[in-house]
Amino acid sequence: MTHRTIRRRAFGTGTRTRVLLAAAAAAALLSACGGVEVRDGEEDDSGQNGGGMGSDAALELAVVPKAVGHEFWTSVREGAECAAEQAGDVSVEWDGVSAETDVEGQVNLIQNFVTRQVDGIVYAATDSAALAPATEQALGADIPVAMIDSGTDPQPEDVPLFATDNHAAAVEAANLLAEELGSGDHDVALIEFQPGSQTNTERVEGFTEGLAEHENLNLVGQQPSHSDVNEARRVTEDILTANPDLAGIFAANEPSVLGAAQAVEAAGRSGEVVIIGWDAAPDEIAGLRNGQISALVVQNPFRMGYQGVESMVEHLREGTAMESADTGVTFLTEENVDSEEARAVLEPSCDNPPVE
Repeated sequence: MTHRTIRRRAFGTGTRTRVLLAAAAAAALLSACGGVEVRDGEEDDSGQNGGGMGSDAALELAVVPKAVGHEFWTSVREGAECAAEQAGDVSVEWDGVSAETDVEGQVNLIQNFVTRQVDGIVYAATDSAALAPATEQALGADIPVAMIDSGTDPQPEDVPLFATDNHAAAVEAANLLAEELGSGDHDVALIEFQPGSQTNTERVEGFTEGLAEHENLNLVGQQPSHSDVNEARRVTEDILTANPDLAGIFAANEPSVLGAAQAVEAAGRSGEVVIIGWDAAPDEIAGLRNGQISALVVQNPFRMGYQGVESMVEHLREGTAMESADTGVTFLTEENVDSEEARAVLEPSCDNPPVE
């Protein structure tokens, strides 16, 4: 099996980030009404309440991932807290459910932040339809919202999304799988993660669209992992048993990749079954280095968190309209995993954040 160096692609221009320098002193939140800030209800041109608070206004932001615990969301948090630190006098309350399947739990979290009247909410929707009313509730309470990683359906025009172009990157994942497998007919499988999630839908649609361009690849199995490593291993084992000639797998998020790699290893077929994965947890990088995984589609979660908070701060303090941005992807193989470009994404630092 051959390995190739794969270049970084950002599917879209994004927005150029700026570092906000703010004065250290700021007015405290009003406490006479339980800490609830009084707003005048004026709106800026973006349609969300913001602006006029001043460049040194103290801000309280809620940042909510799909779930806590995974390496991806840890990097999102680091980016969000970095942007808050650089802006000055911005507090970030990081809170999330323990599993991406807990859609109701995330709805309750967003509603609680609305009740508390935080200054802004930055979050990733576990379910695009179920979270849409929660976003509308926040907007109705004059609390601006920015989405990271995953939006809602419908997505309000005045709510930006800072995310990967999942569809385009998944098309490329199908191309990578085809290139790695080479000529001849090959059976392949898709391990998706959370049906109903916008990112899952986009990756599934992108991969199947890309697969349609390669007539020699036959999709023989497609199962969700529900973002659980053990579930991913179980469904992959079932697919391997039912399809002994399986040649390739596309696993569409971190737990799916790790579970699929475990199943392939347990079957004694590591290095034989080509795995194209998504995300870049330490165990995934280890699998890339030892040949279990052929390539990884690596997002920029640090940038998602950073730009989500940065944009929200600018909006609240200066009235700047928030605009969606493609946060880009990097395609990694065993050959380029130690490159300077790869290290910038895999080991982000607030001193030199990978946000351009």
